[in-house]
Order: sequence, then structure tokens, then C-alpha cells
Amino acid sequence: MFNRRHATGLLTAGLLGGALQISTAHADQAFQRFFPFLVDLDGWQGKKPDGISMEMPGNTMITATREYQRGSARFHAQVLVGAAAKGALAVAQSGMKIETTEGRMSTSPIDGFQVTRTLNFKDKSGAILIALGGNSVFSVSFNGIADDEALGIAKKFDWKAIQAAAK
Repeated sequence: MFNRRHATGLLTAGLLGGALQISTAHADQAFQRFFPFLVDLDGWQGKKPDGISMEMPGNTMITATREYQRGSARFHAQVLVGAAAKGALAVAQSGMKIETTEGRMSTSPIDGFQVTRTLNFKDKSGAILIALGGNSVFSVSFNGIADDEALGIAKKFDWKAIQAAAK
């Protein structure tokens, strides 16, 4: 199954080889505007939010992330704005549905957003991608929890406020 966190890492690593300006620790960085939306979750230990802003002529990418842990379960929330989000939006807009013996992927509207859900049955891992429109997405990946619980947790984040901040 597709692992969004690893794919984003590979994309980021590939882009770093180009002529990019990378910002990760300054107080006024573009990714920090998303930190208030990466909320604390009851029953989960959340790490400090982190992010990356990358710019090159004609292209910008902003990523804000936060990781959570509850026992052996993991939950990872991410706001993505820019070129990488556009690729993810294409899947969400396709309405594609796939089911195999190992997992499934489907897209459907939830609360006015196109939401793509993937699940690997064997290890209870997957991802949920919320299309915020334009060139932005909110996604979560999870491991060790049921997909319905992961969707319930994803709904604790204010999708409309994230969408407004991404514009």
C-alpha cells in the first residue's frame, strides 16, 4: 500500500537536489501559520509541530506536520500546500475505488470535502487525504488503529480553518 509519509519524504529529498531555498527553523516561516491547527488529541502524546517551506522560481511547497503516539499506535497529521499537493488532489478528484485482499482505497465526500481513504488490512495502517482545493491537502497517516477511529480523529482537526489558512 501507498505510504504518504515516505512518499512525501522522497519527494522532498528529490526536490532538495534542485535550486531551492529551504526554511525550517525561523520564527516567521510560512509553515508556522498551520501549527495552531495541529491540535492536541485527548489520549495521545503529540510531538512538537514541525514544517518546511521550499521556494524556487515558479514553485512553492509548504508542509506542516505533527506526530502523535498512543502506546504502539501512531498518528501523523500533515498540511501540504504546493506542487506535491496537486498530485494528491488528482487522486482525490478521480473518485477512484480499489479493493484487494490486502487493502482498499476509496474517495467520497465527507462534510463538503473530497476524502480519499486507504487501509492496509494486515497491520491496520493507512492514510486519509482531505482535498482542501486549489493546491492544498490535509492528510493523516496512521498505524495500529482502525480506519473508522482514524477518520474520527481526523475530524477533530478544523478542515475549513486549514483550508482558509492555505489560501
